[in-house]
Amino acid sequence: MPEISRFFGIVVRMFAEDKSVHHRPHFHVYYQEHEASYALDPIELLNGSLPIRQRRLVEAWAELHLEELLGDWKLLMDGKPAKKIEPLEK
Repeated sequence: MPEISRFFGIVVRMFAEDKSVHHRPHFHVYYQEHEASYALDPIELLNGSLPIRQRRLVEAWAELHLEELLGDWKLLMDGKPAKKIEPLEK
């Protein structure tokens, strides 16, 4: 699964799915032993869990980069590689 961003120990990934299964646009987040999936537009937790601090960071990052995330989803659905997205910084 391609990594599109990494910040504060959080890894964000997005991947293309089989055309026969068309889920909502979403991305996956990994932090230590935690995993979560987030929908785009609106940004909401679909499943999994993160510690509250990391959840807030991911949601803020996703709000700031929503257009880029949607663009990456489209690229992946068109069979093209996703682009890296800038991480949150201190």
